[in-house]
Order: sequence, then structure tokens, then C-alpha cells
Amino acid sequence: MRLTRRLALVQAVLALGGAAAAGGTAAAQEVRGVSAGSAPGMVGSEWEEYARFLQTLGRSPAYPWSVRAFSPAEVDRILPADSLHPWSAEQPRDDRPDAGLRVRWIAPQVDVIHNTAFPYSVNDGPLWAGKGLTTAVQGGVALRYGPLSLTLAPVAFRAENARFPLAESARPGADPFEDPLGVGIDLPQRFGDEAYARLDPGQSTLRLDFPAVTLGASTANQQWGPGSTHPLLLGNNAPGFTHVFMGTGKPLGIGIGSLHARALAGQLEESDYSPAADTLSRRLMSGLVVVFVPRGLPTLELGGARLIQSGRFRRAIRQHFREMVGGLFKSSAADPDDAQEQGRLDQRASFFGRWVAPGSGLEFYGEYAREDHNWDLRDFLLEPDHTAGYMVGVRKAWPLGDTRMLTFRGEAVNTQSAHLRPIRNQGIFYAGSGVPQGHTHGGQVLGSVAAFGGSGLVAASDFYHPGGRWSASYTRTYLHGPGNSAMAAEPDVLQTLGADALFMRSRWDVRVGMDAMFRDDPRRPDESFNLRSFVRLALKF
Repeated sequence: MRLTRRLALVQAVLALGGAAAAGGTAAAQEVRGVSAGSAPGMVGSEWEEYARFLQTLGRSPAYPWSVRAFSPAEVDRILPADSLHPWSAEQPRDDRPDAGLRVRWIAPQVDVIHNTAFPYSVNDGPLWAGKGLTTAVQGGVALRYGPLSLTLAPVAFRAENARFPLAESARPGADPFEDPLGVGIDLPQRFGDEAYARLDPGQSTLRLDFPAVTLGASTANQQWGPGSTHPLLLGNNAPGFTHVFMGTGKPLGIGIGSLHARALAGQLEESDYSPAADTLSRRLMSGLVVVFVPRGLPTLELGGARLIQSGRFRRAIRQHFREMVGGLFKSSAADPDDAQEQGRLDQRASFFGRWVAPGSGLEFYGEYAREDHNWDLRDFLLEPDHTAGYMVGVRKAWPLGDTRMLTFRGEAVNTQSAHLRPIRNQGIFYAGSGVPQGHTHGGQVLGSVAAFGGSGLVAASDFYHPGGRWSASYTRTYLHGPGNSAMAAEPDVLQTLGADALFMRSRWDVRVGMDAMFRDDPRRPDESFNLRSFVRLALKF
């Protein structure tokens, strides 16, 4: 998995962080530590989800949610300033924000996951849980000195990766562990025939944050758009990829409203079971996300994002920049007749919106995404559903006094091939055409698992109280194949009923849960039921 290159970044970040610490005050201020699963700025963390609900109730300041991960300065803005919320006693506090060097420990955390019949791992970042027992450990430290911050949060895991019946690939001569659709995407059914282990830099970031601009280098997950479980472009389903970024430190006023933006460029890795040739293993991905908040409507955010992948590194940055600021249609390309040149690039773009009804506890959001360019405006207007997808979501929070909160969250995604299939060829969302690995990193999709040519639904309820959280959920994932495959007529449908609980104590957190999974896949008739159980123990100090 090319760990040498990834760990080199961590070593460089550590050296720079040490230099910053050496230049700080002799007596650093130690801030109360948090567990890795709860660190406020990390994508998908407990505090990120919790603060989002508080924002709908007006207990947390209005702030755009479509450009994440949050910086330490942004965390200061989104966390509630008072104690009128269930987790006020557990909130990470910094009582001396103007002090010199501040240290927050990301306390050691151990995860144990067990799948009885088949692999299941969704929105777990670097971790991949196969059949059998999977164990993971993580921890680290967060340093902050003025505008400079450094987070080191590596993770190591080992999956037993036990055997289970594999579906036969539709691609002749394919590796038996490859994705069975045979559409050219790096999404293995299983990571080899032995135990699978990985050491990953995790949510590690070095950054400089000023009000007008932020920049840095990172291996942390990014999440673009308002989606939580099913983001269409970037989320925390795959490991974070090594990248550099630059953007606004906070939304900047432009008269009619404010703009918040981030651009990045980084390298994606393939797994050892990628269908691509070794000569195509290095990929560059660049992207830009922009969010607009209208003046007088601080709880409304509108935006768009664009990602471009290329298997070529020579002149790639310049080529990506030209494509990023160029037209949205193929007819406006510099040389639209050069099919070979266009075939070396994959583009994905989306438009999204999010609205919070102030103080009501209610929010609505949605996203529309394209897998590739339309030819021109007429093509877009006539067939907007060609190789496209959408996501919609709703959240509602009900305060039960100052120390209890009941919530509901629902989200649906759909990227299935449209009715155009009989008259016009359509690709599979995330499979792409110019990049053999598709929209993946480390053998996992960068967005939503259900958005790989299928659809998904999640409906969940959480009860927050001073000692933690109780949750129950239902999810449905429908994976659809290409028009000429057997899977198109007989799709893979996975339904899950889950429950979990988080217990927060002064020196430790424990999260326990269980998911009962019912699968209907004609290619794997022996895998109709899987029981996934997990335990997370975090020691805080």
C-alpha cells in the first residue's frame, strides 16, 4: 500500500511540529484530552454530528457545514459557548485561548469488530473490517501555537479477513479478489487470502489558519457537501489521501453574502488487487469546493464542488488547473476533438444546498452530482439524469430540557442508471472511464458505498443525555450492475437493523453496538445473514 510515502509525510509533519513546539513558551498549556472517535474537528466524529444538531436548535452558531474537516479555529466557532446542552460536561474546553503552545491528547482508542459471514465496513476511514475479527488502535496528539496547528492521529488495524464465497468476476482473467462487476474499479471483494493489516497516518494535519486564508498538508479525510452518511464526492469511507490544500479560513464577506472555499491536490493509491496495469498506479486528484451564504440568511448555504483525476503526472497540475477553471461542458474544452486527451481525465462535479430553519431543530439538504461532463447546455437540459445521481436528507432535533435531546436523521442517495439505457450508453457512477481505478483510494470508494451505481437509505434516531448517547438505525443498500450484466436484473440488496450506545465517563468512553444484516444477492446465496458487533474503548487523560 506504499506505506513508505505516506509515513514520510507524518515524519515531516512531526519534525515541523517539533520545531513549532520548540519556538513556543517553555510551559505549554495542556488542554483536556478527547478520544480519537470524538475529536471535534475530525470528519464523522461524535462531536461533529452532535454540534450539527445543536446548530439546528440555535445552541451552536450558524456556520457552513459543507467544507470539512474543520480547523481548530472553526471548532472554536461551532462548539456552544454555554452549558445548556446534554454534553456540556464533556465538551473539550480551552479556557486560555490566548496562551502559547497548547497540547490536547487524542487518547488511546481500541476498536474490536466482528463480522460473522461477510465483510462490512462503511465510513470507517482507513479501517476495513472483513469477515471474522478486526482490531484497530489509534491515538495521538494535537498541538496549537497561534495560527499553527498540528494533529498527529495515526491508526493501525488488523483484519482476520476470513474466507467467504466470492462472486465470479464478469471480466475475463480477473483476479478472484477483484470487484465482480468487471467495470474497472478498484473495489476488492476481499484483500487477499491472508490477514489484512495496515498502518495509516490517519487524521493527521499540519496547517496555518488565518481569517482570510488557510493552508496546509494532510492525510485526514475531507467531506464536501452537506451529506453525512452518503456524500457523493468526498467522505470518510476510504482512508484519507495525502494532499495539500488552501482556502478561506472562514466565510469571507462579499457584500451580497459570504464565500467559503477550499482547493486541494493529492495522490490517490490503488490496492494490491486493482484491475489497472502497474504503469497506471499513480494518480493525481485535484478539487475545488465553494460555498455561498446569502446576506441575511446565515442558515442557508449553496455551493458546488469539482474533482478531477488523472493517471498522468507530467504537466498534470497545469492540466488540472485548466480543467478546473474551464467550462463545465466538453464542447468548451480546449480541443474537444482530442478524445485520447479527454480520456485521460475523470471529472465529478456536484451542486448542493443546506437550509436550517432557525431555532426549530429542523434542517433540509440535498446534492446533485454528475459523473462526467455533458457535451453542452442542451445535452444537460434534455438529459440531466444521464450518469448522474442525487442525495437528499433531513434532520430534526427535539430538546428535552437542557440536558436531554432526541433526534432523527434520514438520508437517501440514488445513482442508478436512468431510463436512457436502451438508447444511450451510461457508465456506472464512480467507475469513470479515463482512470481504471475509478473514484477510489486504497481499495475503497471515496464517497458513498451505495452511490457505486446503486441507491441507499438510512433512517436513524439518537437520544443524547449527559452520560452519552443511545441510537437505533435502519439502512438499505441497493447495488445495481451495468446494463449488460446479470446484476442489472438481479441486484444485491442489503438491509440492516442496528443499535448502539455511547457511555461517556470522566476517564474513559465506551461505545458498543450490533447490526443485524439481511442480504439478498443471487451470486452469493450462502451469505444471507451477517451479525456485526463492535466495541470501542477510549481512555482519556
